[in-house]
Amino acid sequence: MLTAILDEKELDTEWVELIMEARNLGISVDEIREFLQQSSKT
Repeated sequence: MLTAILDEKELDTEWVELIMEARNLGISVDEIREFLQQSSKT
């Protein structure tokens, strides 16, 4: 799956791995997005 994502666009592999790990732990895309938005405000 990671290879397919990277083939389509140039993405930072560390970020892709981090997001995939979060998803494997059961964290939703919305929770990830909310966390990143809150982090950028501080």
